[in-house]
Amino acid sequence: MTKHQQITAILTDIENEMRAVDLWQGQPPAADAFESELPFAVDTMNAHEWLQWILIPRLYAMIEQGAVMPSAFQIAPYFEEHYRGDEQAARYLVLLDHLRALDGLFA
Repeated sequence: MTKHQQITAILTDIENEMRAVDLWQGQPPAADAFESELPFAVDTMNAHEWLQWILIPRLYAMIEQGAVMPSAFQIAPYFEEHYRGDEQAARYLVLLDHLRALDGLFA
């Protein structure tokens, strides 16, 4: 399996898990939410919105274009911190595992 195929498989796992825990949204955030200049659009989006509407589509676009993928890429620590203290954090353990697996492909 190529690296692009591995990334695609993990992105599918992430989407499926987000759907399973009701984080996947049917409608995107407002257009101005995409104008954020901060990492992870922390000022305009929830973490799962950034994942669904920014990161996942960008990675798919890079794969389609045959672009060189980023290196030293880590998003799991952000999500671990985001969910720390959340009373429903246990719901997100599988999602965090998928995010760690994605990070591992960019190490």
